This record gives sequence, structure tokens and C-alpha cells, in this order.
Amino acid sequence: MTAARAWWERIPEPVIDAVVVAVAVADVLISLDRDGPLSQAMAALACTALVARRRFPLPVFLLTLPASLMLDIVFAPFAALFTLSERSRDRRLLIVCAVLFAAASAAPWPPADLSPHDRTWTVVYFFYTLATAAAPVLLGQLVQARRDLASRLVEIEEAREHERLLHSQAALARERAQLAREMHDVVSHQVSLIAVQAGALQVAARDPDFREGARTIRTLSVDTLDELRHMVTLLRASGGRATELTPQPTLADLHKLVTTSGIDTELTGDLPQDIGTPAQRALYRTVQEALTNARKHAPGARATVRLWHADDAFGVTVTNTRATRPSLPLPGSRQGLVGLRERTELLHGTFESGPTRDGGYEVRLRIPTTLTD
Repeated sequence: MTAARAWWERIPEPVIDAVVVAVAVADVLISLDRDGPLSQAMAALACTALVARRRFPLPVFLLTLPASLMLDIVFAPFAALFTLSERSRDRRLLIVCAVLFAAASAAPWPPADLSPHDRTWTVVYFFYTLATAAAPVLLGQLVQARRDLASRLVEIEEAREHERLLHSQAALARERAQLAREMHDVVSHQVSLIAVQAGALQVAARDPDFREGARTIRTLSVDTLDELRHMVTLLRASGGRATELTPQPTLADLHKLVTTSGIDTELTGDLPQDIGTPAQRALYRTVQEALTNARKHAPGARATVRLWHADDAFGVTVTNTRATRPSLPLPGSRQGLVGLRERTELLHGTFESGPTRDGGYEVRLRIPTTLTD
């Protein structure tokens, strides 16, 4: 966003320079009487130099001082002093220039011996001119401060716009990460179950047409799982880590999850009643992922879901026995355990998984009791 410009800032610079030179020439013509060629030359130099005051403010101001000494002019040195004050940040230089202008204006020309009365009025006129010179200096500093403030406001607005962009990108990344997690936890879970059941029907079916239908369902399920794996990987890569805020299944749905898991599963133990929703969701997803992996990689295995709690923590341990028959070649996304570890880190808990001594597999989630409501 660009700050609105004042009307005088929209006037072309050549027009302003022409007006300044014209007013300075008029001021000089009023002051010229029977002055010599030197005074006229210095006055012409001061007026002409004003054209370059934007590029060389200090030299132009110094070129106006001889005319101020020889003639009773004000506008040319004031214009040069204003431009210098607008562009310079050295306040000591501005004070020195104001003093030089006051001294040049108050000093007698041509030099002559002054009476005590004249010297007194010269000092008075010096301080009067010095006070007058404060006007262009302060006005120039005010214009400079206004320009700096406008530039700063533009920078702040750009920074805010950039911050809004980053915030929207972060929100989009969180949504992608959440979508990737839910696609794996929910959709992959259901499609995997379809593939397992279709494979079992294919093996058990005696009717060739029925067997071919089961094979087609299993093939389509496997292809769908493979596509889901690519989609989850892409979304996770672009989404990063994020907390999830959308309501999802909790501990109340554990019994249904166990009974529909497709394997022989025993649910034991209990948990405190005041567990927070994020912790309940993490526990549910841990059980779901563990049972899904057991169903895919350990056909015929039995599983045990043990809920537990202690004084400082609570959690769940899912253990399955070794497979009793060959597993079907189902694709894996390799993102399930990664997602569980991410959930656990968000809850400041610990997540462990690995094979057991008898050839089975165990998944354990531990959450501190600070996550209870």
C-alpha cells in the first residue's frame, strides 16, 4: 500500500524550481538600488544556484551567503536553508548554517567602523535574524520527519501484509498436515480392511466368478492404498507439523474400533475420566494404527489393547502375536508411526514401537497426567 501524497508533493519539481527562482529574483530586484556589479553578480549567482539546491543543498546555501552579506535579501538563503534542513540529518551543521546566515545578514556592507550604537543594533539584528532563520530549519526538519514517518508506515504495512501471508501459509500447512494425518488414519484404515477382507474372500471362494470379483476388489483396494500413500506423502511434505483442532473419534469409540478391527483383539484396563480431547484422540489413533498394522502384516495374529494409568502418566499398550499365515503384499505409506510420534510430541509424551521377543509387535504410548482436564 502506498501512502497518500499531499497536493504539493504532486507538483512537478521543475515547476517548483521555476517558482522558487522567480520569487528569489523578485526579492533581489526589490533590494537592488545603486549596488555595484559585484553585488549584482552575487545576487545572480544565488538565484541561479537555487536550481541545483536539491542535489547540492550545502554548496548552494553557501553560494547564497555573499548575496545575503551585500544585499538585504531573504528568500534565496531561506530556500537554500530549507532544502538543506529537509535533506540533512546533521543538526549541528544546520545550527552552524543558521548562524552563518544570521551573521551574513547582520554584518555591515561595505565594511566600515561602527559606532557603539551601530554595534549594538548589529548584535540585536543578528539575534533577530538568527531567530528568523529557525523557521526554514524547523520547517525542513518537519518535512523530513513527515517523509520518514510516511516511509515507516509503508514499511509497517508491507511487514503486516507479509505477516498475513505467512499466517495464511502456516494455516494452509496445518490444514494439509491434518488432512494427511486423517487420510491415513481414517481412509487408509477402511480401505485396508476392504483389501484384507477381499483377499480372504478370494482365497476361500470356490466359484470362479466370485473369486474373480474378490480379486478385482482387492486389486482396486491395493491400488487405492498406493495412491493414498502418494497423496499422504505429498501433503505431509507440504504441511509440516500441526496440531489438529477438528473433532475426531475419542475413547468412547475404542470398543467399536476393537470389535471391527478384523482380528481377535482383547481390550483391558481403564483410563481416568478427565482426559483431555487431544489426548483421547491420540490414544484412539494409536490403537487404530497398531491394529491396522497387525491386520496387514501379521494375518491370524491376536492382539491385546491394554489401557493403563499411574500417578504421573497414562497411556495404552497394543501388543500382537506373530503371524499365523502369510501376509498379503499390501502397500504401506510408512507415515502412520511418524504421525503417531508427531501427535505424541505435541502432547509432550513418549511413543515406543518395536518387535517383541516372541516375534510379535508392540506399540506403547505414554502421556503425562498434565494432559487431563
